[in-house]
Amino acid sequence: MIKLADIHKSFGEQKVLDGLNLQIPDGKITVLLGRSGSGKSVTLKHIIGLVRPNSGQVLVDGEDITKVSAWRLNQIRKKFGMLFQEAALFDSMTVMENVAFPLVEHTKLKWDEIEKTVLEKLQQVGLEGAESKFPSQLSGGMKRRVGLARAIILEPQILLCDEPTSGLDPIVAEAITDLLVEMQKNLGITMFIISHDTQLALKVADQIAFLYSGQIHFMGTPKEAVESDNPFVQQFIKHTATGPMALEGC
Repeated sequence: MIKLADIHKSFGEQKVLDGLNLQIPDGKITVLLGRSGSGKSVTLKHIIGLVRPNSGQVLVDGEDITKVSAWRLNQIRKKFGMLFQEAALFDSMTVMENVAFPLVEHTKLKWDEIEKTVLEKLQQVGLEGAESKFPSQLSGGMKRRVGLARAIILEPQILLCDEPTSGLDPIVAEAITDLLVEMQKNLGITMFIISHDTQLALKVADQIAFLYSGQIHFMGTPKEAVESDNPFVQQFIKHTATGPMALEGC
């Protein structure tokens, strides 16, 4: 479904991506691991067209989004849902209003229809009865669940997740991890996750990619990653397998 081919991207003199090649298969979970500053977020922004490469192709369903018009890019973006890091909820809106926001902006549904859809999504993420709360009244894990409900409200084909377990305690992080697996299984969507969390990757991924020095240095199944003799992969797994981000600099 998604293919990044020979992507080069620099910001001024800082080279971030240096010939990156990555394929994200349809209906699977792909997790991109890498240290802070390795280019994970920049890679994600290329996929949704927020950043354009200096050279290379970004193909979504075979269409190079680096060459399309702004109007066409907005049409393609409708295929995507986005779970932002720390959920990025609107503080002045209730849970109901936050989750409903994409429907209000992008559909002509009446409010009673919107409300019904929002309640269904909140039930799917285990937040029945929370629709009247404000983000300040929610725990970190609950905010992620609201963010996930909002991300899937338009029934996207592709879900992009930016550090979905960052800043959460291990028990809550595991619950969010389990929820992501459940969502992917129930909805059959393509999921692309960028993360520092090796435990998440080993548990949820159909394939794991390791980003280092602007390139993909490994791609394979979790089992293949654990058994890999790639020194970077082994170092990363060794230092992060016992807990979120013990590796210095990650």
